Amino acid sequence: MPKKILIFGTIGAVAIGAVAALYSLTQPSGPIFIEPTNRALVVQGKAIYANNCAACHGASLQGQPNWRERLPNGRLPAPPHDKTGHTWHHPDAILTDIVKNGLVPGRTAPPGYESDMPAFGKSLSDEEITAVLAYIKSTWPSKVLQLQKEVDLQQRK
Repeated sequence: MPKKILIFGTIGAVAIGAVAALYSLTQPSGPIFIEPTNRALVVQGKAIYANNCAACHGASLQGQPNWRERLPNGRLPAPPHDKTGHTWHHPDAILTDIVKNGLVPGRTAPPGYESDMPAFGKSLSDEEITAVLAYIKSTWPSKVLQLQKEVDLQQRK
């Protein structure tokens, strides 16, 4: 069993890396790093998050229970956006794209991936999406925020 987990974990990591590489090659450089220091933006983002994201990702950004285990339909539950999740593993351009367009197989998700993540590009403006991400990032400890900033800078190279 541990050997299967190692093999599937390696395949998953390679797939995520390939998607991130493909994404970075097909996208123009994204917005400037979203700093969660603008209190007005964070307050706005918190309200938008509560109205649009909390139903799935949790009022405290905790995600759905057992978010790493597939549901009967084969999809994964909504992950947490706090420090325990993987949101901070992604650069801002990808996070923005995911909120705006949902998870798109071959671009922001592995090919063939199915998700319940809706696209908010028609209901939220780019500024509102930035506010939501600023709010989420404002909850992270400084070390996690710094790690995400490094991921973001690497994607821009």
